[in-house]
Amino acid sequence: MNQKSTQSPAEDIQANLQKVRLGIKLACEKFGRDPDHVALLAVSKTKPISMIESAIALGQTHFGENYLQDALTKIEEIKGKTTPIWHYIGAIQSNKTRPIAEHFDWVHTVSSHKIAKRLSDQRPSHMPPLNILLQVNIDAEPTKSGVKPEQLLELIQTILELPGIQLRGLMAIPAPASEFELQRAPFKALGDLKQQCIAELGSELQGFDQLSMGMTGDLDAAIAEGATWLRIGTAIFGERN
Repeated sequence: MNQKSTQSPAEDIQANLQKVRLGIKLACEKFGRDPDHVALLAVSKTKPISMIESAIALGQTHFGENYLQDALTKIEEIKGKTTPIWHYIGAIQSNKTRPIAEHFDWVHTVSSHKIAKRLSDQRPSHMPPLNILLQVNIDAEPTKSGVKPEQLLELIQTILELPGIQLRGLMAIPAPASEFELQRAPFKALGDLKQQCIAELGSELQGFDQLSMGMTGDLDAAIAEGATWLRIGTAIFGERN
């Protein structure tokens, strides 16, 4: 029979965060990465504001949200109490771009010129440019969102001059794999794509240095291949509601 935890939710989050941070530190040591260049994005979708506040109290700064209305409620509720940095990591429909542009600091899931332009046009002028990552369909899965690798360079060239956004790098959600080398392959492909874009466009790509890739099950492989953002949810907050 499984024993239920006798810890409070805040204590569970503390223990979970410590474990995740240690895992990141050890993987960075193993693969020769500077841990200061690997950031933890706590995926807080469906989780209550109390859990987010517990994580903030433990030094967690960056939070990822998939569901816009749920996220906007949390952002409004927590405003003034503290200043987390909010990342939008969900699907983007055209009718969602204005609130995303107005309330988030980062967007990881841009995959078209139309969405990039709407985010740029709707970013309030008093706010800094919105950091965006382009989502790449790295495994060419028909059910996955994302720009095709062979169309990436063309997309980048069409959005570089948009004033309300700052293109910071690439993001991918590879097909699940259990073997380490199979996990590494799509992450390596994404890193190679980033380098190809830099080689092609050079100084036009200022600040294009981010790779959002890797979750709980493939964290080590992502770090080995250069991840700068790890999107971790269940390992911090527990199973999704």
